Amino acid sequence: MPRSERSPLLLAALLATAGTAHFASPRQFDAIVPRALPGAPRTWTYASAVAEFALAAGLAAPRTRKAAALATAAFFVGVFPANVRMAADWRDRPARQKAAAYGRLPLQVPLVLWARSVAKGAGRAA
Repeated sequence: MPRSERSPLLLAALLATAGTAHFASPRQFDAIVPRALPGAPRTWTYASAVAEFALAAGLAAPRTRKAAALATAAFFVGVFPANVRMAADWRDRPARQKAAAYGRLPLQVPLVLWARSVAKGAGRAA
């Protein structure tokens, strides 16, 4: 399988794994839902999981890949406030947990760029 075919599938697998984690262990995700969002944090946790599964499915299908990749980039930007909240809430935790929380912040940049790259690749393949 060419690298250009693997990249969208790897991104889809990442999203599907994250969606599964949101359902399997929702409490940890509830804790980082920004307080400014209306409703219960669990609703946002599950909605995020559903979005991740939908994006993964869209990335896996060549016909919907470009739109799903662009939506994935937007999704990664949209969840950034939760990562900021996690970093702020975990600033007094042990060093390993604090490093993980702060490490998530710059990780969003390559994820957004990866999703955009998949969108560009899908545009060439169409």
